[in-house]
Amino acid sequence: MEEDTKPLLVPVGGDESNYGIMNIQFNPEDFKCKRPFHVEPTNIVSVNDDMQRVTDEASAMNKRIHYYSRLTSPADRALIAPDHVLPAPDEIYVYSPLGTAFKVDSCTDGYGKNSSVVTIFMIWNTMMGTSILSIPWGIKQAGFTSGIILILLMGILTLYCCYRVVKSRKMIPLIDTSNWEFPDVCKYYFGSFGQWSSLLFSMVSLVGAMVVYWVLMSNFLFNTGRFIYNFVHDINVTDIVPGTNGSNKVICPSAASSHPPQSKSVIFSSGNNTGFELFEDWWNKSQTVPFYLIAVLLPLLNLKSPSFFAKFNVLGTVSVVYLVFLVTVKAARLGIHLEYNWFTENDFFIPEFRILFPQLTGVLTLAFFIHNCVITLLQNNRNQENNVRDLSIAYFLVGLTYLYVGVIIFASFPSPPLSKECIEQNFLDNFPSDDIMSFVARIFLLFQMMTVYPLLGYLARVQLLRQFFGNAYPSVFHVLVLNVAIVGAGVAMARFYPNIGGIIRYSGATCGLAFVFVYPSLIYVISLHRAGQLTWPALIIHIFIILLGLANLIAQFLL
Repeated sequence: MEEDTKPLLVPVGGDESNYGIMNIQFNPEDFKCKRPFHVEPTNIVSVNDDMQRVTDEASAMNKRIHYYSRLTSPADRALIAPDHVLPAPDEIYVYSPLGTAFKVDSCTDGYGKNSSVVTIFMIWNTMMGTSILSIPWGIKQAGFTSGIILILLMGILTLYCCYRVVKSRKMIPLIDTSNWEFPDVCKYYFGSFGQWSSLLFSMVSLVGAMVVYWVLMSNFLFNTGRFIYNFVHDINVTDIVPGTNGSNKVICPSAASSHPPQSKSVIFSSGNNTGFELFEDWWNKSQTVPFYLIAVLLPLLNLKSPSFFAKFNVLGTVSVVYLVFLVTVKAARLGIHLEYNWFTENDFFIPEFRILFPQLTGVLTLAFFIHNCVITLLQNNRNQENNVRDLSIAYFLVGLTYLYVGVIIFASFPSPPLSKECIEQNFLDNFPSDDIMSFVARIFLLFQMMTVYPLLGYLARVQLLRQFFGNAYPSVFHVLVLNVAIVGAGVAMARFYPNIGGIIRYSGATCGLAFVFVYPSLIYVISLHRAGQLTWPALIIHIFIILLGLANLIAQFLL
């Protein structure tokens, strides 16, 4: 008789004694990886070269799976397909109504096939971006001691908020959120406002990154072209800017910008002066080079799928490793130049604490920003129970990299004869264009950014056009208009406001206000309130986090 009282279908992985509607449990490995699923053809990003055809038997099995899934509402996941209708793990395919399928290789062991080490370095590589070039400048703006403290505190704060993002899906009861991203969670809690605001702030982060990329690519292309031209024509050019002497030269471009008549180049060896002057007229960092990039990058942005460029993601790791190597070598040759002045400033050194410290917090908000895609990255982790640990280790490595580069560049900057105020928003600008190591770094970064830029444009296109038109590629005209607008913003910034530190801190503080500070804290407070577990300390702490994000944004426009 007891057998007759048991339900016919019990959620796999759940305890049979707790099969009530409030206690539905799933084995994530079984639910995520052994249940076939269906995607529309437009959602299939790529398939193998040898495209699989769906057999009649497989097609019938797929229909049976969908029959089971339609027996109850989508919110009720208790009625799932039993094991006897499921294929073996190595026979699972993603099916298309067009009659094609491709095998799912990443779901045979747990959620994905990546080990913890791979997951950690994926997060590290994704988070390490252009912000690393502005960290020394940010430390200069905040002061050496306060800069170190702020990097540590911002790393801890953004890690906690990222942890809240990772846990946000699991705090939603009675709904399968296994395939949700953080914008879906925002939509659940805040309705259409959460959906559209998350789209807005996500676009701010993407377009802001693309603008910074355009400014930097213009910078790197200018210096690279100048180095090659001078080398080919055997021209020895010296910029009339303050700098050190010797083989390890460091310059101060910001000092030259305050004296325009002297900021010209002088040729010290024989050559065609007229040709060189003509080259400088047509090869200008802000007036011509940003426009040259349009011919290369605008056509790439209009490609339907930029999957080819994803193969070059390893260049990001190579570039960061080389930057660390460059910083180490330069510091070893230049030595350490530090003098502690806690509140007073002199001709060569800055105070340890400065009122401009919010400029660093704005840069760090974007430097530690991964909140809009961290769920996707962690879903590929083979051991889901290690997600929090792996995320913490990744943040520790990112913070350590930022600290190392920022502290070493600041400490080794030769003061005297130069002032610490000479540290540029892109620290590579403190090395002349004929510096070999800096030339190699610029080549690496230029090629890496030219491969990442179409990927960022693709993400922006998918998020915006799919939201408005239901299709990531509604027509060539729609895509072209969007890409022209994005490219135009990059060209305008490179032409009139080529300050990557300013662009990074404004865009970082803006998108960080939503994704880092407000939404994770609000969602956590609301979920605790609905569960009847909200306490005054938790409420006060998370309101304080929200106020910090708001103050961070306001301060960017006041300083």
